[in-house]
Amino acid sequence: MAKGDNLTPTAYIEHHLQNLTFGLHPENGWSFAKNAEQAAEMGFWAIHVDTMAWSIGLGILFLWIFRKAAKMASTGVPGGLQNFVEMMVEFVDNSVKETFHGRSKLIAPLSLTILCWIFLMNLMDLVPVDFLPTLAQKVGVMFGADPSSVYFKVVPTTDINVTLGMSLSVFALIIFYAIRSKGVSGFIAELTLHPFNTPNKFFQVLLIPANFLLEVVTLLARPISLALRLFGNLYAGELIFILIGLLGLWQLPLYFPWAVFHILIIVLQAFIFMMLTIVYLSMATEEH
Repeated sequence: MAKGDNLTPTAYIEHHLQNLTFGLHPENGWSFAKNAEQAAEMGFWAIHVDTMAWSIGLGILFLWIFRKAAKMASTGVPGGLQNFVEMMVEFVDNSVKETFHGRSKLIAPLSLTILCWIFLMNLMDLVPVDFLPTLAQKVGVMFGADPSSVYFKVVPTTDINVTLGMSLSVFALIIFYAIRSKGVSGFIAELTLHPFNTPNKFFQVLLIPANFLLEVVTLLARPISLALRLFGNLYAGELIFILIGLLGLWQLPLYFPWAVFHILIIVLQAFIFMMLTIVYLSMATEEH
């Protein structure tokens, strides 16, 4: 919603931070939420339509760009797109070779996908905060929607559901690679016999609860920290853009310096998520 729609600053911020939610409402059935309260009442049976649309769309865009570069690749003088794609592939390949100490055909493509996909999702934060939501509002009004109920967020990584979903996928791979490399018994032994270990069997049994608690906390902290780090940084960046947007036309002197600085955050957070994924999967395949 545009700033000029007679919203208070608080309502303006809350409107920009609310997702377009579709789900099963106790009273209205399957419908779009008209406010934050209705979205909360939908509970588990709700989907953030804007988040899903933008994340899937940007994923398709990433695949299309790289497929186009692969089809255009030649042994002659490479074009700009081919140069960019080759640079990205080489960068990720070197990062995987230096960090991942196991053997897997999945890690490099996974890392490339994570880096480019998260970067594209983060990049949406540089679009002026009122531009796309205002277009969505106009489209909604054309179909008879109440302007105040048209919500539209364009940065998927500011949605905790996206970052947690990605981190839980990485967590599942951590468990898979740990069991594949060490076996079920080795994985269980790693959870119960570390970090405190002793050759005495009696003391080993006594230390199992403490070891298990510490190792499970360490294991669960990985996906949670991955999700919250990405979400927190992008959510804070989006909130600052919204606060700058409250200034109306006076936002321009502040928007561009913050956008330039935020580019570093956008790139850095995509890189950190990729590198930590490689590190965690490498740790899962290593024997202690």
